Amino acid sequence: MRIILYLGKGGVGKTTVAAATALRSAQLGYKTLVASTDIAHSLADSFDIPLGATPMQIADNLWGQEISVVADIHNYWGTLQTLVSKAMTGPGISNVVADELSAFPGMDEIVSLLHINRQAKERAFERVIIDAAPTGETIRLLTMPDTFRWYAGHVSRLESTVVMRALKPFAGRLLQGPAEILEAVSTLDAATAELRATLSDPSISSYRVVLQPEKMVMREAERAISYLGLFNYPVDSVIINRILPEEAGESDFYRQRQGIQAKYIELIENNFRPLPIWYAPYYAHEVVGLEALSQLAMDCFGPSDPGAIFYRGILQEIVETPDGGYLMRLPIPFVGRDDVRLRKRGDELFITIGNFKRELILPTVLAKRRTGGGRLQDGMLEITFLPLEAEPAVSN
Repeated sequence: MRIILYLGKGGVGKTTVAAATALRSAQLGYKTLVASTDIAHSLADSFDIPLGATPMQIADNLWGQEISVVADIHNYWGTLQTLVSKAMTGPGISNVVADELSAFPGMDEIVSLLHINRQAKERAFERVIIDAAPTGETIRLLTMPDTFRWYAGHVSRLESTVVMRALKPFAGRLLQGPAEILEAVSTLDAATAELRATLSDPSISSYRVVLQPEKMVMREAERAISYLGLFNYPVDSVIINRILPEEAGESDFYRQRQGIQAKYIELIENNFRPLPIWYAPYYAHEVVGLEALSQLAMDCFGPSDPGAIFYRGILQEIVETPDGGYLMRLPIPFVGRDDVRLRKRGDELFITIGNFKRELILPTVLAKRRTGGGRLQDGMLEITFLPLEAEPAVSN
């Protein structure tokens, strides 16, 4: 079973790449589902075939689906939402308003992910290809299992606390039927725990970032990989999409655009090491329909199976040190020099080792700290981040 999730900035072509990957996988004989978790679905437009909330067959071995949260939400959330909704109704609050207010923040993301996990668990498909929402929404989606489990753990412990026992006489209907609520939370928590294990298992799940050779797109992709690393989600490759062909034209416009793309392609190749990088051309025609998607898959992946695992290993590791600082470890293969130069600007870190240069986007926990130096050891670059300086005392 393989789950491959494509993410990237809106408009970079991740829907098209996901569709092409799924089609090629099906052509290789794997029973494949391609599903969209983006609220603004465009997967059906890519295939030029209507799709719905349940899997619909597109071609031999290939099914497509545009996941509907509304269609699935009651499978996981119905019992708990009904109980909370009933508890909230009363003077001044209609049933409709109570039902809206009872929706747990982020439940739409949880339901989308649980739907993906259900496909994996049932083993109905050998491969599930996910066309995800734009990067920011997808990162939020992928952090929801950890967030929900934190809340669920606290809710499960709440019944036995002194505070809960003290509040019971005053809380009225909100605390009626706590056993049902706790049972519903426990069921959802168990499903979310299984989901988290599936999404972080590198033998099952892979994450791929689609980007175009442009500065803003590249920076957002770097941030995405940084945050995926924090949550131990395995990234196995990067796809550079819409690369202008060399024979595009002799005009100044095309030469300038090709020059800009060449600069950022080189940066991407340096900044995303050691991930494999795939290259997809910019076509004169729209990439719509099975024939065009099949061509894209061959131009991007060549004879390789796009459902294979292209990279195994840690892209970055961040550990807290006993003094309150942090240590970041990055694999830097084939670089043997020891003089490491670091320059930090906001959340950007510039690394220079001899002729090797790399720019890195830091997660928030490191962006606000000063670096304490770096060293190469056994193919790993270790960078220290100092403890936060104590805030000066405010005098009265």
